[in-house]
Amino acid sequence: MKRIKAKSARAQEADALVCHLQKYFVDALEMLSNTLGENKPFVPIEWFREAGKFGGGVRYAAQDEKLFDRASVNVSQVQYESDMQRALSSATALSTIIHPRNPHAPSIHMHISWTEMKEGRGYWRMMADLNPSIFYAEDKALFEKKLQSLVPEVYEDASAQGDKYFHIPVLQRHRGVSHFYLENFTAKDDVQMAKRLIEGAVDIYIEIISKRMTQAVSEADRAEQLAYHTLYLFQVLSLDRGTTLGLLIHDENDVGIMGSIPSHINTDLLRSWKKKVQTPQDLLIDAILGCLGSSAKVEDTQKTCLAKVTREHYKKYPEALGMQASGYVCVPTVNNHK
Repeated sequence: MKRIKAKSARAQEADALVCHLQKYFVDALEMLSNTLGENKPFVPIEWFREAGKFGGGVRYAAQDEKLFDRASVNVSQVQYESDMQRALSSATALSTIIHPRNPHAPSIHMHISWTEMKEGRGYWRMMADLNPSIFYAEDKALFEKKLQSLVPEVYEDASAQGDKYFHIPVLQRHRGVSHFYLENFTAKDDVQMAKRLIEGAVDIYIEIISKRMTQAVSEADRAEQLAYHTLYLFQVLSLDRGTTLGLLIHDENDVGIMGSIPSHINTDLLRSWKKKVQTPQDLLIDAILGCLGSSAKVEDTQKTCLAKVTREHYKKYPEALGMQASGYVCVPTVNNHK
């Protein structure tokens, strides 16, 4: 089976960029595994959109369980250049989430994507956010100083949009402590900006976690991490528009889309938040708990179930999409794929 890639020059440029950034990050993480962990390489896992006719992707998943609770670095390109019934020409993306094993080391989420329409218009989505279980002010300051130095012309706006997008209203807090988010974005040097942003975020993240991964861990630290991982799952499945729209578009990469979910959560804590959400999101929490059962362990079987019930929920209750997070603008992602 072969993935057929887009022929558009801008889509090819975006594909070359995300493949470069994927290798850049995986190489850095594998070097960390070599020096601090079990010296295990990431493994590539490929998926296909309609048997490769409309593209697909490959994600690199961590095997080093000493360093990583979950780590996934995904690249994809879905293209409909041969299907003139669709307005979308192609969508090319890098999406990655790293959840370190040590609670003192923060998680990170990054995403860049280039969306190109057949009529010629195109736009970027760029995200980078630091998500600690245990807060260190110096890590936040380092991360923000680095990003601001990389893209000073957009940093203030992206930070404000990120704070808006990653806010969790019912818990009156944010998912992370530093958020960068641009939606429907274009600029003269947008490709170079995306490259600077992600390479720089990778560099400062590796610097931060290199020192945190060797810190001693207590049972209280583990409990704090479990609570945070529960919050992460809650935000991703009930608020994250990108995850939801990915699930609604197709079901050919469900385990990959659920790659951001940590390995364990606190089901009692999640259940306690049910009374805080508006209907029908309380029904979504019931469905999530049904997938997890009593163990609260999230493996591929549970990921597949979570993807299925989340997709079914938003199809049954499309009004719930209006309750999801957004920056300053929302783009019609699902309609673009029709």
